[in-house]
Amino acid sequence: MAQDRIYRCGNEYTNNAAVAKSRNCTVIDGGNITVIEGPRPAATPNRPAGSSGSGASERSGGERIDSASQRARDSDARAILEGELRRAEARLAEARAAYANGEPEKQGIEGRNHQRYLDRVAELKAAVTRAEADVAGLQRELGRLGGQPGGR
Repeated sequence: MAQDRIYRCGNEYTNNAAVAKSRNCTVIDGGNITVIEGPRPAATPNRPAGSSGSGASERSGGERIDSASQRARDSDARAILEGELRRAEARLAEARAAYANGEPEKQGIEGRNHQRYLDRVAELKAAVTRAEADVAGLQRELGRLGGQPGGR
């Protein structure tokens, strides 16, 4: 199928010669052109600057949380982090005990297959490293909460 002449008017394209002539558009020579128009942005009512329209951000931007509520939230967050830290420290202690300073006892077939033993030792070392990183991360998070009183 042949197309009419296509004219380029800035960032717009048209095949209407009258519109093209009134806008001083240039003729596009060459192959066929397909232009797919994207969705137009929906018209939005005027909003104050900084408001995104979601309920949470409107609440946080519009009203202040009283200090007692904020202290309670901070206390809850600290208690959760402290609980996570205790669990992470327990996992670290278990991982260190299983790793046994890089010399855990051989299990089953590992007596005859030294590579399997070395693979298990490497996995145990990786578990210790992950557990140490978890503990350090939780301690950093608790440090960010500042000098608030805690259960530890």
